[in-house]
Amino acid sequence: MTTHLKSNTLLLFALFILPLSVYAHHPEIVAEAICDEVTGEYSIQYTSTAWADCSGDSCGNSRVDILIDNVLVESNLYETPDYSFSGNHPAPQGAQAGDVLVATALAVSDWDNGTTGGQSASTNVTIPSEECNTNGTGRFTGGGHQLRVDGVRVTRGLTIHCDLLLSNNLEINWQGNQFHMLEHMETVSCSDDPDIHQAPPNAPLDTLVGFGMGRYNNQEGFSIEFTLVDGGEPGDEDMAALKVYETANPANVVLDIPLQYMDGGNLQAHYDQPHK
Repeated sequence: MTTHLKSNTLLLFALFILPLSVYAHHPEIVAEAICDEVTGEYSIQYTSTAWADCSGDSCGNSRVDILIDNVLVESNLYETPDYSFSGNHPAPQGAQAGDVLVATALAVSDWDNGTTGGQSASTNVTIPSEECNTNGTGRFTGGGHQLRVDGVRVTRGLTIHCDLLLSNNLEINWQGNQFHMLEHMETVSCSDDPDIHQAPPNAPLDTLVGFGMGRYNNQEGFSIEFTLVDGGEPGDEDMAALKVYETANPANVVLDIPLQYMDGGNLQAHYDQPHK
């Protein structure tokens, strides 16, 4: 009977005490696939944190490996005060929409409190079905200057987005005339010509071609076709084309400036930002 009680006591000790020592520390990881605005490809963004009731430096670990589909992408460490680190790594070559990748954090070294390392944690990361592509994203602004093409002035505050949402602004003044484009454009196309060096600032486009409608001298029923090119700083390589005409009678052109270098001002391409 005594032997049996001792055996049960040892078993309970093993069930409740040993797991505490083995699992007192272990890594945790959260991760997601994000679209990299610079490369136009998906990358895996992750954060790994030590799990424990941290006190002092007991949660430290001098080597924690991050693996994506069992491929080592980073070695880092848990240290005071956060016992956490974050990183970003391109998705494996050939990864496609819907693929499920496994991001793993592995505590390679022993823990600061003497617990033997080797623990790991993993999470699944799904590549989104939406295409990650910076083509067609971004916006154009008029910088802080008036823009002039053959003496035609485009007012400051020029803001054109590479989408068909609202909050675009384009106003043209010339020889006592004015055209003000409606916020909603009809079509827009953005592209990046490798032969044009638009930076700074870095942007996913250098050329924007748009079509919209608006008011000519406060009269509705007019359209505009325009092209904007950011040729880099200080702006003397920037180009623009502007054509305003009556929508119902395209032969009635009130302004027609073919694509040419601007004689003043500055056009700037940017990464996009939320519409106002």
